[in-house]
Amino acid sequence: MLEVTDLTVSYGAINAVRGVSLRLAEGELVTLLGANGAGKSSTLLAIAGALKSSGTVRVGGTDVSGWSPERMVRQGVAMVPETRDVFPDLTVAENLLLGAYARRRDRDGVAADRQRMFALFPRLQERQEQAAGTLSGGEQQMLVIARALMSRPRLLLLDEPSLGLAPTVVDQIFAMIAELKRQRLTILLVEQNASKALAVADRAYVLRLGKVAAEGRAADIAAASDLEHLYLGG
Repeated sequence: MLEVTDLTVSYGAINAVRGVSLRLAEGELVTLLGANGAGKSSTLLAIAGALKSSGTVRVGGTDVSGWSPERMVRQGVAMVPETRDVFPDLTVAENLLLGAYARRRDRDGVAADRQRMFALFPRLQERQEQAAGTLSGGEQQMLVIARALMSRPRLLLLDEPSLGLAPTVVDQIFAMIAELKRQRLTILLVEQNASKALAVADRAYVLRLGKVAAEGRAADIAAASDLEHLYLGG
């Protein structure tokens, strides 16, 4: 489904991502781990077309290197950034409709998907006429994930979905991620909560200083005695 080869991202003289290669099979959930500044978010943004990069990105066998974020969405790639950017003055229902903008002619399908989102996130159904800016942090996270899913992606890029959330909400978010995995959605997950991420993932990559320091089955990475070394290089 996703094949990234020798991906490089630079901010001026700083090389944030240095030759990262990774792959995801269809229906697989892979987590990308590492300390702050390891290059995880930059990797996701580059895959999504939101950052200029070099290297090759293929989705479903198609070379999408250098494509715009809008074109990537039409190719079936949706990203949920860590910033939780809702449209605060629009209602929950209106935010969801914006997620399906590229499908605006498919009214019946969009309506069905909105009900599917309400089934996946019952709290959003309760809040559907409420302004998104008045939601709690956890509810906003649910909304941005649901809004991304409204585009019917083949590949979902999730950046730090548990960031800043209460433990009970984190459990809800990861239960939702596990359900999406059960539905065979292909997911690349960036997450600081390594234990939660490894518990739900099939495989893992660990980034350190912009490079892949380790990769393997999630269970094997979780059991590695040198995981802290891989993270911090200490």
